[in-house]
Amino acid sequence: MTPPTLGNTTPGRELKRRFLWLGLAMSLGLVMLSIQLYRLQITRGDEYAAKSVANFVKEVRLRADRGVIKDARGTILVDSRPSFDAFITPAFCTDCFEQVIPRLAELLQWDADQRKKVEDTVRMGRRNAPFQPVPVRVDLTRDEYDRLAARRDILDGVEVAPVPHRFYRTNTVLSHVLGYMNEITQEELERLNADGGRYALGDYIGRRGLERYFEQRLRGQDGVRKEVVNARGQTIEELNVKLGDNAVVPPVAGSNLVLSIDMRLQEEAERAFPGATGAVVAIDVNTGFIKALVSRPGFDPNLLTGRVTPAQMALLSRDPLEPMVNRVAAEHYSPGSTFKVVTQLAAYKSGSFRPETMVSCPGGYRLGARTWRCHKDSGHGLMDGYNAMKTSCDTWFYKVADTIGLDPIGEMGKALGLGAPTGINVVAEVPGIMPTSAYHDKASPGGYTKGMALNSAIGQGDNNVTPLQLALVYAAIANGGTLYKPQMVQRLENLDGQVIEEFKPEVVRRVDIPRAHRDAVVEGLVKVAQEPGGTAYRARMAGISDKSMKVAAKTGTAQVARLGTVRLKTHQMSYFERDHAWFAGFAPADKPELAIVVLNEHGGHGGSDAAPTAMAVIQKYFDLKKQDATAPPPRPNQPYTPSVSRRAPSADEAALTRGVLPPAQLPGDEEDDTRATAD
Repeated sequence: MTPPTLGNTTPGRELKRRFLWLGLAMSLGLVMLSIQLYRLQITRGDEYAAKSVANFVKEVRLRADRGVIKDARGTILVDSRPSFDAFITPAFCTDCFEQVIPRLAELLQWDADQRKKVEDTVRMGRRNAPFQPVPVRVDLTRDEYDRLAARRDILDGVEVAPVPHRFYRTNTVLSHVLGYMNEITQEELERLNADGGRYALGDYIGRRGLERYFEQRLRGQDGVRKEVVNARGQTIEELNVKLGDNAVVPPVAGSNLVLSIDMRLQEEAERAFPGATGAVVAIDVNTGFIKALVSRPGFDPNLLTGRVTPAQMALLSRDPLEPMVNRVAAEHYSPGSTFKVVTQLAAYKSGSFRPETMVSCPGGYRLGARTWRCHKDSGHGLMDGYNAMKTSCDTWFYKVADTIGLDPIGEMGKALGLGAPTGINVVAEVPGIMPTSAYHDKASPGGYTKGMALNSAIGQGDNNVTPLQLALVYAAIANGGTLYKPQMVQRLENLDGQVIEEFKPEVVRRVDIPRAHRDAVVEGLVKVAQEPGGTAYRARMAGISDKSMKVAAKTGTAQVARLGTVRLKTHQMSYFERDHAWFAGFAPADKPELAIVVLNEHGGHGGSDAAPTAMAVIQKYFDLKKQDATAPPPRPNQPYTPSVSRRAPSADEAALTRGVLPPAQLPGDEEDDTRATAD
């Protein structure tokens, strides 16, 4: 019998064909599976292995020690203190917003604003780096630490870890130089990490001063320790040993800064300065390195670096004495008679005046319909250049301005660095104003008039300098015309004290000052301090024990409020109407080493309220120099212990801090002096 057929195909052949197609499909599937397995295990094996490990291996950040800041003798001014901080790792924080953060808020007594800030921080961390712990509370108290430890079992993803926090041993002293630290912003985090930084959410970063300028050198490099954890982020100790030698990458400490400031001299400047507000800056005339720097009032960097409250910040911002302003470089003032060295150098350079040029002073100088007063109403009589500097006769300098005009004075001032930043960089600074006729044509209604030159010649009008600029002017005169860039960091060291980088003196320019002109100006400055009748004579006699050492000096009293027809005594004026008391000079006059400027803001008179501070600092400088020549060197890395015993704030200072403007009397106002602008 013939088997049935379907067309030309038998059933056996059809079955074989179906098995063939099925085999081909299975083979193709196996090939595709093999390709996918190869891609997952070979091509991207490392990537997926890392992701798998991240699910149970946690990377704990090992924070690098931030570099310390030392004074010139190696005394530690800024280092770190231990602190316990609370962190949340978003990836391990189950029921974070429903349970964990509310529990933390209760345990740590957060208000609504604090809780919201923590929630926002954790959300940001969950988006950007879920396995990276984010800080939610710094500087836990002992009670807070104990409460968190007791409830550890119900706080998934929460841990408490020891973290070094910055510690400023000098308190308010040098606060504007050292700066402070606070939390990095999201914008800074993105920008710095894009440039190769390794910052994390909640990190602290340097603000102001040395902390800001040397942030990258001080910071160091963080390390990593790997730990095996469970799904709640808790460490599984028995599995940690399996991680091997690669479990830890040690941190690298930041560089240490060694300053040019000697805290012994700094303490003397702090002690001797009587003002509620003002500045002192002492500088090496042959290098430009700063030896002491006072800006009063200061602020406490520990307060701003730690848990500063809104009330504390409001108190700082409302303080009329403005403690956050660096008065050495970030504020400018009329220099008063301390500017007369610039006018005299311009006068001699013009050829119209010589040191022997005589000018009659009847108590003022008449230009057109107006008379410009000399500080001595009865007049000084005939004055040459030497004695005009000694007695600070305004009339002699009015005559110079009337004769040569403003521009030669402005050009000399600019050559000596006035009207431009000094380049100190470490702290913020303002350029000041060195007016010229072109400046007044733009800035003054009606443009330049000759009377403006008379005001500028005695350091008034629009003439404004910073104390640091003025110190550099006197340093340049002292050394014969070399204008240095001011510096306050001598070198960078590693953890073992080895020098990484040393900073050398930097010359900005050499000012063309003929030796005869310079010597004539210095001779007048010496008369100020060395001869009876000089405006700094009494302070020099009382403050310098070595009577053979000559001090070159100039005092100044810069007018703040407009003079009336009747001159008022200092104590008759409210605080902010009082004149600024200035001193500028250097010593020894014949072989200069140290230049110093003192600004007693609203302090009264230069001779009585600024010069004594300068003489005390000069005396201390040479006492220390003599002492160090015979004494053994100090032990390195000794923590600084404050020993400044400054007087308690006066009633005026306390009232001013509270926002009151009293007409009360500060120490030093008792001097019987009716001159409102006397030196």
